[in-house]
Amino acid sequence: MIDLNKFIEIAGKLGLLNIRISRNGENIASVDLDDACRRNIYSASKSFTSCAVGMAVKEGLLSLDEKIVDAFAEDIPSQPDENLKKATVRDLLTMCLGQEKGFLMGAQRPFYDEDDWVKLSLSIPFVYEPNTKFVYNNVGPYLAGILVQRRAGCDLVSYLTPRLFKPLGIKRPTWEYDPLGNTFGAGGLFLNIDELHKFGLLYLSGGKVNGRQLVSEEWVMESTKKQVENGTPYGYGYLFWGGREGSFRADGKYCQLSIILRDKNAVITTFAECRDFKALDKAIFEEIYPKL
Repeated sequence: MIDLNKFIEIAGKLGLLNIRISRNGENIASVDLDDACRRNIYSASKSFTSCAVGMAVKEGLLSLDEKIVDAFAEDIPSQPDENLKKATVRDLLTMCLGQEKGFLMGAQRPFYDEDDWVKLSLSIPFVYEPNTKFVYNNVGPYLAGILVQRRAGCDLVSYLTPRLFKPLGIKRPTWEYDPLGNTFGAGGLFLNIDELHKFGLLYLSGGKVNGRQLVSEEWVMESTKKQVENGTPYGYGYLFWGGREGSFRADGKYCQLSIILRDKNAVITTFAECRDFKALDKAIFEEIYPKL
């Protein structure tokens, strides 16, 4: 086990609710300052959408090189932006889609008059050439999730249940829907901390659990490495954030985090109501990381 007293003293004041730490395949710390119930993991949901895209690519349902205007041919405006014409499915995963600010964000979603969010998303101006400017935006992961659903013929939960959730021992979860009943792949997945931790462990193992390859090792490595610059030293992958010490993470609002540390063969997962990510991240890498 690992001494977390100093970390808990710091993180408890920041709003930590739960933490799980595994190293070398063993659980070495489990602390609950509140019930370990299912909660909204917010944008950590995006990493599950990334996983779904990787599975769909492996199954031949889609390609990252597809043009968005082809993949969403029936939803494109009659006079599409030149930058939209250049965008590919890959650009849906990197926050470099080309729109100038975030859309479909949490505070915005209840107030759109338009119920067809696919058409709405594609009607928003594409100000920048794709793959040139990092702008955090829910449109990309939402459309990526929509594309998987359309090609698979089912919602994301139904798609991922036999491929991911059931093999990980995760009972069918709740996931936010758009007004037309499509899974909202950019956020709104509800899991408990142990379920999110299992996802982190899956990615630490290169996509394998109990000898079964759930997601290809190639996709795990590709989606978690730096694909684009994002204003930090660590970059951004395919709906995963890069972090300190070569780590990467699924990252949700208020610090719903699963941090994968390949150099330590470890995963640290937190649930929190924390408005200060930098302070919690600092505590993790100063008070836990050196002890692993």
